[in-house]
Amino acid sequence: MNQQSRSTPPLFTQVDIATGEVAAPHSAGGLGNADTSRLLRELLAAQDRQNELLEELINQVTSGQRQRNAELNQWKQANPQLARSCRQAADSLGRVHAEFLESMTRDIQFNGEDMLDNDFVLNEFMDKYGTRMAQLHGVLQLLTQLGSTPQTSNSSTS
Repeated sequence: MNQQSRSTPPLFTQVDIATGEVAAPHSAGGLGNADTSRLLRELLAAQDRQNELLEELINQVTSGQRQRNAELNQWKQANPQLARSCRQAADSLGRVHAEFLESMTRDIQFNGEDMLDNDFVLNEFMDKYGTRMAQLHGVLQLLTQLGSTPQTSNSSTS
């Protein structure tokens, strides 16, 4: 390990402030100014390419989202009464969801220690709340999305 540290060039070199020149590295494998500039240009080019790829990725993701929003808005405009009904159902189901969460958290507070020690109690809890909560959440999310107010076309053109 000692030989390896001697054979690798130092990461930093000394700068002579009085003359404005970089002192020669301690080993023969050091980088000169031209090599450092070339590496920095390559790093900058790689970062520019990475930024371009990220922009393309963002455009792909947002174009799909814009398409889904446009289709959802078309559905809401074609079915305004159903969209209003979905909004009302989402409000009612939201209250049911909140009460169900309250009941679940009370059960966790009461049986939390037992769930840690006893798999049977945990399985009973999951049987009682798990599937129902997942399904309730899914239905509530769907109704909320279908019942939300349509977005204007200005937000999808940005």
